[in-house]
Amino acid sequence: MSDETPENEHSNHTADEDASSSGPRSDGGQTGEATASTVGSELTVPATTDDYPTESASEFPGMGSIRRWFVTTNHKDVGILYIVTSLFFLVLGGVLAWLLRIQLWAPRTPTTTVLGPMAYNQAVSAHGLIMVFWFLSPFAFGFANYIVPLQIGAKDLAFPRLNALSYWLYLFSGILFGVSFFQGGTFSGGWTMYAPLNVPTFTPDVGASTAVLALVLFVASVTVSSVNFLTTMHKMRAEGLTLRRLPLFTWSILLTVWMMLFAFAALLAALIILSSDRLLGTTYFALESPAGSMLWAHLFWFFGHPEVYIVFFPALGVMAEVFQTFTGRRIVGRKWFIAAMVLVALQSFVVWMHHMFLTTINLEIKTLFMITTIGISLPFDLMVFALIYTLLKGKIRFTTPFLFVFGALLLFIIGGITGVFLGAIVLDYEFRGTYWVVAHFHYVMVGGVTALIGGLYYWFPKITGRMYDEFLGKLHFGIYFVGFNLLYFPLFVAWETPRRVFDYSAGLQIWHQLATVGGFVLGLSFVIMFYNLLKSSFSGERVGDNPWEFSTTAEWAVPSPPPLENFPGLPTYRDGSLGFRDESGDGHAAADGGGSATTDGGVATATPPADHHEEEHASHASFWPFVVSLGVFFLFLGLSGLRDAAFPEGMTGGFYLGFTLLGGTVTLASLVFMALEPFHGPEDVAGEAWPFEGLEYGKIGMWIFLTSDVVLFGGFIGAYVFTRVAFGWTAWEPIPSDPIPGLMNTYLLLTSSFTVVLALVAAEKKSRWGLVASLVTTFVLGVGFLVNKAIEWDHLFHEGLWLSTNVRASTFFLTTGLHAAHVIAGLVVTLYLIARAWRGAYLEDNSSVEYFGLYWHFVDIVWLFLFPLFYIL
Repeated sequence: MSDETPENEHSNHTADEDASSSGPRSDGGQTGEATASTVGSELTVPATTDDYPTESASEFPGMGSIRRWFVTTNHKDVGILYIVTSLFFLVLGGVLAWLLRIQLWAPRTPTTTVLGPMAYNQAVSAHGLIMVFWFLSPFAFGFANYIVPLQIGAKDLAFPRLNALSYWLYLFSGILFGVSFFQGGTFSGGWTMYAPLNVPTFTPDVGASTAVLALVLFVASVTVSSVNFLTTMHKMRAEGLTLRRLPLFTWSILLTVWMMLFAFAALLAALIILSSDRLLGTTYFALESPAGSMLWAHLFWFFGHPEVYIVFFPALGVMAEVFQTFTGRRIVGRKWFIAAMVLVALQSFVVWMHHMFLTTINLEIKTLFMITTIGISLPFDLMVFALIYTLLKGKIRFTTPFLFVFGALLLFIIGGITGVFLGAIVLDYEFRGTYWVVAHFHYVMVGGVTALIGGLYYWFPKITGRMYDEFLGKLHFGIYFVGFNLLYFPLFVAWETPRRVFDYSAGLQIWHQLATVGGFVLGLSFVIMFYNLLKSSFSGERVGDNPWEFSTTAEWAVPSPPPLENFPGLPTYRDGSLGFRDESGDGHAAADGGGSATTDGGVATATPPADHHEEEHASHASFWPFVVSLGVFFLFLGLSGLRDAAFPEGMTGGFYLGFTLLGGTVTLASLVFMALEPFHGPEDVAGEAWPFEGLEYGKIGMWIFLTSDVVLFGGFIGAYVFTRVAFGWTAWEPIPSDPIPGLMNTYLLLTSSFTVVLALVAAEKKSRWGLVASLVTTFVLGVGFLVNKAIEWDHLFHEGLWLSTNVRASTFFLTTGLHAAHVIAGLVVTLYLIARAWRGAYLEDNSSVEYFGLYWHFVDIVWLFLFPLFYIL
């Protein structure tokens, strides 16, 4: 019998092919002999919180301590910080939206506005940037931080300090964006930052440059987080928890993070180039550049369309979890649901040009991308029908979380249907640049937010140990849903309104007034939510570990809120059901959820391992991620004052220069102290690790980071090729004209790669002086590369070539400069390795030398592409 076939309301799922005993399954099903489709009684719950070590035993500050929130590296604390901070940005973005709707209450002329024309442009741009970057994804990743390690059986993320660093970089990037309002005005060229509006000619304020740097800092946070999550989800899954058995929320996060790794690297390339245009004077996106506006559109939308799914996939995972819990049955066609998500994740990178149908791209290419756009809707159709069929096959319980995710499904269906119009070339000619796009976009994106709000209510009892007020929750949903549709549906009717302007046909005024009323109703509904959750956090009814009758995933198998170490032992699904074994990995499962599991929604009790109190606890506190992020904040604030590679004269220039020096010093020093800090991360324990079996966390993390770096350099190389083709390949006069300096640098880097190999060999042979000598030689060769590069650049400067001379000079200096920055970073690490190797480090554990070697070889390989591209072709 298939796992979609019901027999009675309260029985359990059929077994997976590899399950051997009855009990809870990780994927929302039930192992054993039962053959029905509901999902009750699938958890094995540790006895009490007394089975866990106390937080005081680890000298970790309590939840009420302010210090805890500055030093914590625990994934649950970081998750809470993400959720709270993202909700603050929701309020900030919402206030800006209210200002826009007030302005649109009636058609305006520049002299009758509430906001001035430039202030309106800034509000439109800032609203979009804040909501897309600082609210949507961070809100979802607050849940990911809190829930994913619990669902996969991990005690924390693989790199706890990097997790804290990603949060603090995110927070300070948002603060930096806020500072931009006070530097003459923030960016005013729209949230998509189209060229050439994004260069100083059209947006000259320092605040606009600060906003761009804030986005660079945000992408750095995303990159750090992506490496961490991918390492964790691929390497730290509990024994028996194969990829196909992952809970659907974790599956959605896994695919989201893979998309983030590639998409945000492309965005980083675009933002670094834009920052260079604004701060150093390069001319990639200048009005006179042969590829400027098209180059930005390609780079941005290669990121931008996957970003839609990056935002929506976590919401889709929340929908699946909540539907399973409140219908009492497993998602229909679960394997096909997962396959559809994988297909969408892959297809998301081959549809970006449908945002560019109004450009000069030839019709054949446009037609191809119209086909891929229509094609990506098919997997979504499958997922939507799977969710609907799950509702029809189950018994619905109309709780607040269910109402929000069901409402999200309805909103997404409307958003998807209206998006089909934009995927057709002819219709896109008519609708692009109108409020049809605004309405469609918000039905999709805010539809995802609706599901995430359902997730907030769903996991609120797990995070706080208390239940929210159900009446207020349902009241919130009712007002929210009415306000949402009153705000956005009239915009479909008023679709002829042009985007980003405050003047429109008088006949459309009634629809904009309805939308404005809806906007205030929607915004005020959140007052109910904030009151409900804040009050319930302190005085809500205390709940058990699992307040939902048919919840199925492992986070409900631990106390609410979960203890610091998450689990009383090592979670295992070795016998097909959730249990715990001792920390050494040699013990048997403490409980398998087998014979004691009930079929009426009850839970079984697991006995934790007897010796778990003696384990050596991982570290959960470090102050340095906060300090590093603070230093980067000051560094970027100082750099925002640059114009044409120079600081302004006078006190203002001194102000920016001082912040640059302060920030650079604090960042470098705190990174060193962070590296020297004694910190014990999660141990590498036996579990499911495909496709990275046998690899250490650090090596996996380095490979994933380098994958992102491949896309970054790919963006720069692609920008060079695209610009040169637009200019005329044969008409392009290469800079520099002399290949000899480049050839010398090629030999230097290839030789340095060889000496890095010698360093690793010396470490394996426990030769201290051989290790030091090899690392010193590598350092000398790297410095030689930079000196030779500096001599070459100085020669070009004396020839009258500078970054801003022309686009040929811009592409050469910036691309090779990015590579040189990687070399400098490698040399800083080399100095650190030399200092420690001098004192005898790396002879017992040479992994750090190996990881550095991977990075250094990558930098050398990149040069093997840059040398012929710039010096020979």
